[in-house]
Amino acid sequence: MAKRPGGPGSVDWEASLRELGKRWGSRRPGLGRYLYLIPIGIIVIIWGLTGIYQVGPGERGVVRQFGARMAGDTGPGLHYHVPWPVQRVDVVNVESVRTAEIGFSSTAQRENQGPREVLAEALMLTGDENVVNIHAIVQYRVRDAGDYEFNIVRPDDALKSAAEVALRGVVGRNSIDYVWTEARTAVENQTLEFLQALMDSYVSGILVLGVKLQEVDAPQEVRDAFQDVARAREDRERLEREAEGYERDIVPRARGEKQKQIQEATAYKEQRVLRAQGDADRFLAVLKEYRKAPDVTRQRLYLETLETVLPGIEKIIIDPEDKGNVLQFLPLREMGVTP
Repeated sequence: MAKRPGGPGSVDWEASLRELGKRWGSRRPGLGRYLYLIPIGIIVIIWGLTGIYQVGPGERGVVRQFGARMAGDTGPGLHYHVPWPVQRVDVVNVESVRTAEIGFSSTAQRENQGPREVLAEALMLTGDENVVNIHAIVQYRVRDAGDYEFNIVRPDDALKSAAEVALRGVVGRNSIDYVWTEARTAVENQTLEFLQALMDSYVSGILVLGVKLQEVDAPQEVRDAFQDVARAREDRERLEREAEGYERDIVPRARGEKQKQIQEATAYKEQRVLRAQGDADRFLAVLKEYRKAPDVTRQRLYLETLETVLPGIEKIIIDPEDKGNVLQFLPLREMGVTP
């Protein structure tokens, strides 16, 4: 076998193939000169097989031809493309939900202390010139695989930077009380809208699913003072709710008591008026009878008055002509005296 002069022990494969072809050609004239095409054909076949690729469920294949994007993405299944360097395929998962962290890093945790805080991202300035410490999570997925692969360099890093910009913009327009306690949901929604508008302007092919504020707090140096303020605010709100509850309880009760007293006074008034009218009518009726028979009427009024003043008592009327002889009216039998 022939040796390549380039180094000791090296093999000159070209010379070896020629020598083998001569030997083969001595047996089969005319075939030896084409023997070198066999390994070339094997290499071509292997190269052609590298163009087979598979796209899994929830994925899209983006085909490039000499670096330029081909029209139309490929869906799940087996597909073929012209092997490298003519064409190349990037498979992108478009269904999985991806996460970007702002203000902290869960992948770089401290020992027994949870996620590591990234102060350069977490510290933000509010509209009333206070500093607030915010941790947030952005969830997103790929909407267009081609735009995701071609239009932005490192699209995941670009989304994280854009999310930080959007969150700082929303926080910078509002007060610390608004961000901290009053409207966290509103801050999340405003940040999502701002971020999605930024990613659409970049034609990034990314769909933002949600923005969640994990922690909104004051910096460590003034955290105790801010927590005291928050507790005082909570106490104030609690007292206001209790006062409103007391108001809702006492005001209807007072209104009901007022209506009750008004109704009782109205009924008493009507009763007194009716009684006065009845007394006046009765007096006029008695006066009419008195004018007809004064003595009889006077006697009847006297007797009726005694019945009213002394109700339930046995009454004996003595004729003045008896001259005080009242013995005959004494209840002698009841006293145990026999007349």
